[in-house]
Amino acid sequence: MTFHPVIHFPSDADLLDLSSEEGMQRPRTSPFSIGRYDEARIIYTQALFGGVRNIHVGVDLGAPAGTPFYAFMPGTIFCLGINEAPGDYGPTLITEHVLDGGPLWALHGHLSVHSLEGKHPGQAVQAGEELGWIGEERENGGWPPHLHFQLSRRRPETHDLPGAVSKDERAQALIDYPDPRLVLGPLYP
Repeated sequence: MTFHPVIHFPSDADLLDLSSEEGMQRPRTSPFSIGRYDEARIIYTQALFGGVRNIHVGVDLGAPAGTPFYAFMPGTIFCLGINEAPGDYGPTLITEHVLDGGPLWALHGHLSVHSLEGKHPGQAVQAGEELGWIGEERENGGWPPHLHFQLSRRRPETHDLPGAVSKDERAQALIDYPDPRLVLGPLYP
């Protein structure tokens, strides 16, 4: 199956290593970057993560604030809202899709607040439809501009999913939150 790109990425995007000080200090060569799925990260120091939630279960697509993102396939808006805690997603949109005969939800986090305007649960979206824009640090939970893109086989209860889990939760999380490269394609090996 072919999916529409969530973000139009150049081929020279930086592949980040957020698991070590050495990796985090590696010079950036592009305004676009990729943060990996199933990576143990050292950057989660906010109270939200409790000092134990450090396994990343989404893919971070770094791009300048204002960069648009798109629906990867047809679906509907499941829910939306603002997760306001420091280090959280800020404005967040979750879409619902059907893939391989079953439901699949996609969380889009760290958005601009304007991304939520005029949207409502149940609203249809088409593959390639512009859904919104990457937010600035002042509105996106306090992070450098990027889109946190995460898939879920578990129905969300609200406009939130755990984007990082503890080591003890990892095995189940990798089942519940499959690798986003399933629809993003081979962004990295």
